[in-house]
Amino acid sequence: MSGFVGDLSPQQTAVLEKFRQNVKDVLKPKQGDYYLLRWLRARDFDEKKAEKMLRDALQWRQEMGADTILEDYQPIEVLEKYRTGGILGRDKSGCPIYIDPYGLIDMKGLLRSVKKQDILKKFVQVMESVGKICEEESKKQGRHLEQLTVIYDLKWFGLKHMWKPAVDMYLAIVDASESRYPEVLRRAFVINSPKIFPIIWSIVRPFLHENTANKVVVLSGNYKEALLKEISPDQLPACYGGTLTDPDGDPRCKTYICQGGTVPKECYSQAVPHHAMLTGNIGRGSTLQLEYEVHEPNSILRYEFQTDGYDIGFGVFRKNSKERLKASEMDTILSTQRSNCHLVPEDGAVECDSPGIYVVRFDNTYSWARSKKVYYVIEVLETESKSNMEVSNDDDDNDDDDDEFVMAQDTAF
Repeated sequence: MSGFVGDLSPQQTAVLEKFRQNVKDVLKPKQGDYYLLRWLRARDFDEKKAEKMLRDALQWRQEMGADTILEDYQPIEVLEKYRTGGILGRDKSGCPIYIDPYGLIDMKGLLRSVKKQDILKKFVQVMESVGKICEEESKKQGRHLEQLTVIYDLKWFGLKHMWKPAVDMYLAIVDASESRYPEVLRRAFVINSPKIFPIIWSIVRPFLHENTANKVVVLSGNYKEALLKEISPDQLPACYGGTLTDPDGDPRCKTYICQGGTVPKECYSQAVPHHAMLTGNIGRGSTLQLEYEVHEPNSILRYEFQTDGYDIGFGVFRKNSKERLKASEMDTILSTQRSNCHLVPEDGAVECDSPGIYVVRFDNTYSWARSKKVYYVIEVLETESKSNMEVSNDDDDNDDDDDEFVMAQDTAF
């Protein structure tokens, strides 16, 4: 049985009744069986787990002001202009559609302009708006609606989106969707997925219940035809195969769907988000070389670093053996350049097309007067979960680069 109203087994019916009695002290009059079954389905009809989930969510709603957010929410200009997404149209089942051109978001700019809590509050405001739309549509159609169809457009999604604080922010939203608004998702369509999507999915998937993961459909090829099977043309923007446009004919319907874009630096007000970093001391005229073994092709090596007073050279190389090599003897993935990371922290990512040992190299050979202290986080993201350790090397070896080697555990999600 599906676990929805009208399609319950005798055992599910009994669990529902017990659950209703367990949480009756926190239920509102309008929160009937449809509402209760959402929490039960999310916890596979384990009423104890469902009760904990519900009570935790109610506490969270109180902290976020969710019950009154539609009346007292104060828009933040930079969020209204530069976050992506919006509600537009209904699918063939009558559920509202949320379209998110997430590949256009500048999450780094947003996190430097507003607080993480501000972004979460905007998420709550959107989800409460969805709930209100569902209530209104239920009255109009004479049947219960409580779910949402989502279209994620990942065109223009790239390595810049893999900045760790940006990924963490997105995962916080995913977690809130799962734990605070369970079973609201009807279907999620992913279109224009990039080559690195398997890595994206491997990061997001652990946060999703099996029921939710099964609702995610990655469309390739003629995605417009697939969307039109679920959504009528007059309910879908023209850029995605429908007929909807803005009054001025814009096929992306920017009046309803925020298209993101680069956040102007004059909007920045927040310090760069910090997280736990490893540290390394680089002697004058020396280097710090870190090695990471990549097992899977098309993986990503992500980095973030800063120094406490002066610039430093940074480059990424690849080799096929654990033999210690000079930079000139390895394949160059990212050529060494000096970075003013003492002024602005440096971050980025490189694609690891082939397996091998990837060497991250901090270069201080040009400085014969000053040692440097570097703070860094380096992670290898692979489609298969592996424990990535830096490869240890024998310090007794010497070469012209006078490299210093360290061994440390990669920071993980």
